[in-house]
Amino acid sequence: MNTKSNLPPEVAPGALDEATTARIEALIEEEEGSLNNFTGWLGFVGTGLALAMSLFHLWAAWDIVPTTTLRFVHVGFTLVLGFLLFPAAKRFRHRMMVWDVALAAAGFYVIWYMVTGGDDLQDRAIFPEPMDLVVGWLMVGLVLEVARRATGPIMPCVAIAFLLYGFFGNLLPPPWQHQGYDSERMIPHLTIGLDGIFGSAIDVSATLIILFTIYGAILQATGAGKFFVDFSFAATGGKTASAGRTVVLSSFLLGGPSGSGVATTVTLGTVAWPMMKRVGYKPDDAGGLLAAGGLGAIISPPVLGAAAFLIAEYLNIGYLDVIKMAIIPTCLYYASLLFMVELDQRRLAAAGNAVPDDVIQVEPIPAMLRKYWFHFSSLIAIIAFMVVGYSATLAVLYAMVVAVMLSFIRPSEALWPKKLLLTLASGAVQAVGIAATCAAAGIIVGVITLTGLGLKFSDIAIQAAGGSVVVTALYTALIVWIIGLAVPVTASYIICAVVAAPALIKLGVPDYAAHMFVFYYAVLSEVSPPTALSPFAAAAITGGGPYRTTFQAWKYTLPAFVLPFVFVTDPTGVGLLLNFRDDMTWVDVVWQTVLATVGLAALAAACQGFLLRALSGLERAGLVVAGLLMIFPAILEVIAPGILPYPHLMGMVLALGLLALQWRRRVA
Repeated sequence: MNTKSNLPPEVAPGALDEATTARIEALIEEEEGSLNNFTGWLGFVGTGLALAMSLFHLWAAWDIVPTTTLRFVHVGFTLVLGFLLFPAAKRFRHRMMVWDVALAAAGFYVIWYMVTGGDDLQDRAIFPEPMDLVVGWLMVGLVLEVARRATGPIMPCVAIAFLLYGFFGNLLPPPWQHQGYDSERMIPHLTIGLDGIFGSAIDVSATLIILFTIYGAILQATGAGKFFVDFSFAATGGKTASAGRTVVLSSFLLGGPSGSGVATTVTLGTVAWPMMKRVGYKPDDAGGLLAAGGLGAIISPPVLGAAAFLIAEYLNIGYLDVIKMAIIPTCLYYASLLFMVELDQRRLAAAGNAVPDDVIQVEPIPAMLRKYWFHFSSLIAIIAFMVVGYSATLAVLYAMVVAVMLSFIRPSEALWPKKLLLTLASGAVQAVGIAATCAAAGIIVGVITLTGLGLKFSDIAIQAAGGSVVVTALYTALIVWIIGLAVPVTASYIICAVVAAPALIKLGVPDYAAHMFVFYYAVLSEVSPPTALSPFAAAAITGGGPYRTTFQAWKYTLPAFVLPFVFVTDPTGVGLLLNFRDDMTWVDVVWQTVLATVGLAALAAACQGFLLRALSGLERAGLVVAGLLMIFPAILEVIAPGILPYPHLMGMVLALGLLALQWRRRVA
């Protein structure tokens, strides 16, 4: 299969020099695996298998396929494509090795064994036959190896650590101790039943994630990404001075349909960095903002990140409900970024930098809309279909049909049969890494459910926190962040959804709020080393230091990542998720939104060290306190319980007082 570049299709050829392109591709390969670049009959076979995977899942979305069959075949395609398209090591890249063919054949065999075993295989899961164990062990080994090839060594190592815990947990001291399990109990649980490899994560990957990945590939092929970037430039005035605002707007428009943080970061960086440099952004600051914009793609409707589909599965709710819960937090996240870039502009101007007001040559908005208006359908099509009653599966399927049909409005963007087939194949290839992650995470989840580790961990966390919801939330955020340092967002959410979220739920936090809290902190791993792919890619474009850029990305995202504490520590905070408790009204939702907006503005100013003028250390500290009182007043329960009445109002008064003081001194 021909995979000439890992860069997003929106990145125009020649936009980056060869050295920068090579660095970015190396970073993407480190995170997402290095693909073979096959031509000739090998390329034809690879493309054919990927196309078959796409067509099978499109058919499964339309017709009824038994659950076990769908999950088995999905993993089968992942194994076969994974071993053929992802080399065992970089030195074997672009060559079909004997062991690749052998492993792909082994992957086909184990899935054939599972599918043909039918109900008899499921019935003997408790008393497996010797061959069941052989195939089960082979399945575990193949899943770990394909995950290593597609996502790197960390995820398989974590899965192996959990396997060792399942086998030898009887040797550990309390409270981590359990009875220990042998192969006859462990392997069938992980490979035959629907609690391990073929559990909820693979179910979501097979029914939703791959469809949205294919949809994203279709949007990329129709030129939607380039249109959104050009539209953002025009909408923000088409001037160099509006570089920061352009990044914020275009990151939302690009990220909403794609759900890919690194793709959004790279696409924006290639176009926006030259303008940001002229305005006065330093490489590290610019890279941090670009990465923060890319991060927004994972939390932005209608697609969000792959983990969002798992929320719907774990909570047994519709995906439209997940989108609804993400609306206000997403708006607040981008409002926080907008506050930061507006303060950037003021800070740069105050520093005496001459801010150029060059006009970027883009088409006027009316002309642009006349030609490419149909691209906006990607922002509303899926939601519109779900609102009228279609399931998420059918909604994305029909949205694909709409996107393909509308592409013919512009002949240059039209998806003629050959281009369409290649696009479908590309979508399947992009889904292989996510499916491999979900399968490997299934091993971890299977061990957790079999050993009862999730319940043990919840009790330990609650006891360590002294039964405090606030302290438990702080511990949970720290745990999710630490796990996210090692594994991708999807895997981090899967693990913490069964380990960390139950502790919050036990303390009375609504299950949907607990899972959204875990989701947002799992997303933070996107800008946390060593898996900080977005900041590293942004640094490669701007020439900044990777770790300095990562710290700047934290600065831009930090205010918004205080926000999830509202979901779990404030009784009316769930209003931000558009869920109402019995005593809540829309007035509570509006009030919470106002508090969050003003609080984020205060924290943004504190992070930037600038409001109307440069802030003193005392003023920065005051704005931090004001922002926390408006967004996270429950922290007072830990720091100084009962010392300050009406914390929300006190925070707003403090913020307005500091603003008035700044204005007075500025005038003077």
